[in-house]
Amino acid sequence: MSVSSLTEERFISITTYKRDGSTASTAVWVMSDDERRLLVRTGAQTWKAKRIRRDPRVLVAASSASGKEKGPQIPGKARFLDPSEGPLVEQLADRKYGFLKKLSDGSIRLTSMIKRKQPEFVYLEITDRDEAGAEAGQQQV
Repeated sequence: MSVSSLTEERFISITTYKRDGSTASTAVWVMSDDERRLLVRTGAQTWKAKRIRRDPRVLVAASSASGKEKGPQIPGKARFLDPSEGPLVEQLADRKYGFLKKLSDGSIRLTSMIKRKQPEFVYLEITDRDEAGAEAGQQQV
């Protein structure tokens, strides 16, 4: 099975690896621009982003919004996209999630006003692990 089988899903569970080798999973929105790679937006300081900076190996699976997996986990490799690719991911999310994305962005803006801090996002590309050709633990920037 390939990560490309998840391009039409509304949510995926992304599992990342902690320093001690244990795993942590969370549900995320998923987009694709080419039906091969998965694209994800997440907060720059989230634990998943921190773990991926250290170890790009991930497991992905179709899931509910709450993260309950609906299918098998597929090994993948996450890579941080250049910030210049952020607008593409945002546009794809706007198209796929519509009003829900607008509602989410409004909530994020409100929270950032209260905290007086601009939200920082990073954008991830997830591809099949064997396609990626990188060893576990290699940092991708």
